[in-house]
Amino acid sequence: MLLSTVRHALFVAASVAASCAVAGYAQEKRSSAVHPEIWPKAQWPYPHDDALEARVTGLVARMTLEEKVGQVVQADIESVTPEDLRRYHLGSVLNGGNSAPDDDEFAPAAKWLALADRYYDASVDTTGGRIGIPVMWGTDAVHGHSNIVGATLFPHNVGLGAARDPALIARIAEATAVELRTTGMEWTFAPTVTVPQDLRWGRAYEGYSEDPALVSSYVGRFVTGLQGAPGKSPILAGPHVLASTKHFLADGGTFEGRDQGDARISEEELRDIHGAPYIPAINAGVQTIMASFSSWNGEKLTGHKGLLTDVLRKRMGFGGFIISDWNAHGQVAGCTNASCPQAINAGLDMYMAPDSWKPLWHSLLAQAKDGTIPMSRLDNAVSNILRVKIRAGLFEAGRPSTRALSGRFELLGSARHRALAREAVRKSLVLLKNEGQLLPMKPGTRILVAGAAADDIGQQSGGWTLTWQGTGIDNSRFPGATSIWKGIKDAVTASGGSARLSVDGSYVDKPDAAVVVFGETPYAEFQGDIKSLHLRGDNDRSLTIMRRLKAAGIPVVAVFLSGRPLWVNREINAANAFVAAWLPGSEGAGVADMLFRKPDGSVAYEFQGRLAYRWPLTADAQGKDLFALGYGLKSGDAGALASLAEDPGIASDADLAGTYFDQGLPTSGWSLQVNDGTANTTRITTTPVEAAGGRLRVSAVDHLTQEGARRFVWRGDGPATVELATHTPIDVTRETNGDVMLLMTMRVDALPTAGATLTARCGDTCQGAAPLRLKGHIEPGQWRTLGIPLKCFAQAGADMSRLVAPFQLTTAGRMDLSLSRVALGTVADDVLPCS
Repeated sequence: MLLSTVRHALFVAASVAASCAVAGYAQEKRSSAVHPEIWPKAQWPYPHDDALEARVTGLVARMTLEEKVGQVVQADIESVTPEDLRRYHLGSVLNGGNSAPDDDEFAPAAKWLALADRYYDASVDTTGGRIGIPVMWGTDAVHGHSNIVGATLFPHNVGLGAARDPALIARIAEATAVELRTTGMEWTFAPTVTVPQDLRWGRAYEGYSEDPALVSSYVGRFVTGLQGAPGKSPILAGPHVLASTKHFLADGGTFEGRDQGDARISEEELRDIHGAPYIPAINAGVQTIMASFSSWNGEKLTGHKGLLTDVLRKRMGFGGFIISDWNAHGQVAGCTNASCPQAINAGLDMYMAPDSWKPLWHSLLAQAKDGTIPMSRLDNAVSNILRVKIRAGLFEAGRPSTRALSGRFELLGSARHRALAREAVRKSLVLLKNEGQLLPMKPGTRILVAGAAADDIGQQSGGWTLTWQGTGIDNSRFPGATSIWKGIKDAVTASGGSARLSVDGSYVDKPDAAVVVFGETPYAEFQGDIKSLHLRGDNDRSLTIMRRLKAAGIPVVAVFLSGRPLWVNREINAANAFVAAWLPGSEGAGVADMLFRKPDGSVAYEFQGRLAYRWPLTADAQGKDLFALGYGLKSGDAGALASLAEDPGIASDADLAGTYFDQGLPTSGWSLQVNDGTANTTRITTTPVEAAGGRLRVSAVDHLTQEGARRFVWRGDGPATVELATHTPIDVTRETNGDVMLLMTMRVDALPTAGATLTARCGDTCQGAAPLRLKGHIEPGQWRTLGIPLKCFAQAGADMSRLVAPFQLTTAGRMDLSLSRVALGTVADDVLPCS
């Protein structure tokens, strides 16, 4: 299994006869045309129900056009009030990764339930002849009810795939459904059934495996765990919620692993790799399927009639409704976030229009009136949504707070659910190296625990944890959870040993062994896209610690936290034992369970995790494998490895992705320029320097490192501009749609005496500007990271698909400002307003 592997065979979903049928067009590798007859058929488990159909038909017949349009629109709670929902008859709301009641990402569970009641009450208001169709609330409970403080956080799917335990998956889904129901929600955008084929993708950790057969073995069990077995009883009558498999189709097959990118693959690959998990999902009666942001051979899935209607709906027999991803309709050819009849005409049933819902509602209404959207298609979409609401029992369920399990907040993070999550952690860990059978370690030992990730529950939980990116969250936000350090300390002391935490690995008394916990910092979606398989953000700190400890004769156990296999040959060499722990979630004690023996010296738990993804030999994503799919040691195996080559095989630029200015210098491909608004432009390559006709002086100052920032002093005798520019335009439409910000790490020693403006430039006559209002956001002499949403520039007219200068700062007054870093991101000390 080591150092060479044969890529696993593709899972073939169609029959031999169907395979033969594709022979005549096998060369159409870049066509986005589909041939539904070669796709497999599923068995939708809900038979035709005359009573249900009569109810749907009756409701549709009574609905006004405005009510019909409202049903196909979903808005984000950050952008819609209960009164908006009532007025526009909206069919659904969601909470995006950073949305919460009262804009409090850490709002207590009771506030979520109370808000659910308010939306529900608005939706069922029948005054003025309204029908009053109950609203659905969708949420991204992708590794537990992960938006709620105190909820159980299970390992992310990348770890669960390594566990290879479908029964465990079903139990996790059941527990997740129970915790959702406590806060009044009835719908989760899970499970993710992607089959990632490139580890550079920032959502790879949301996939169970690169092997479609392994993914397929999980899907039906997870859907049934959430929804219960298909039958005549309403889904919400039991401890269940609605499921949504995503993202249809080939979100994990895009070129170079680019999120929201293009899957440049044949129809056979599309079917056999990426389509395979949808068969067990439909067989299990999944009620909703989310269309992907991504494209297949250049055509966006959200507007692909061949795949949404001809394949998914007609060939596969899916009987629920299809929803888009976050403003994904705006990426369909000819569409904007505010207008996209193409999507519903292609087969989409519900638009996820978080902040664009109102203009979209108006455009859909107009398009239904003028025939752009046929009334038959609108009625069909509404009927699909109503069937799901009826199967759920939503019309009879009553207010969220009156339903079974609602308000039982003791079930959030209950002992039973935490025990299940701890079991999942144990089963997910993969032992990659174990010299001298170091693991599990004997009782009564003195253990040094090192690494910045050792006592960081946020880092061990990864993205989609309380916030979208999962960043900037300290342990106080995780009541009842256990960090890896705490788990180790409890395990060691219980067996008569001692444990000490030292982030930098220093010690006074030499320990018997050291555990170094390190890895990726949290990310979600495109923020996690990388160009090579280098570890980002660690800056070799953990490697230095491990090498120093090993040189001192201390056995080193490396616990690696990551959302994907990465090139860590040097760290593997520096460790005596190496454990891939993935993103284990809230129960760090599950990691400790696998590192130590029982007090009597016997093995407490055997390693059973096996790789669900191949592990790379180099940092080249297209390079050879170090460990094959399915590799994983037992504690009794001969676990020594020959020394690994420490050449990554490819240069690293991962740490600078989305970074334009770092440590006082422009990054590769970018220039720091100063101009006076005319042709007088100076590229700043040395300091100190006078520029813009003497209106501005640039010098180097210290921040974190020597000369780690640049100081700009405007003299106030005319306009002067500082900008970061490139010759190759960049496309940040994904980031703009995702509420990413332009982050500026700065110190202001003198506030501007005249108006200052931030501009994103997309050409000589193309730009979007926002006022830079520093007062009240930064104190003189203080270093802070300020953010301004990219959408501010888009709203002001910038074409975010072709920026040549994402940062341009102008003032005609006096100002003294130092700048260390300019980058894209989601975490700031303070957020500046658009206007």
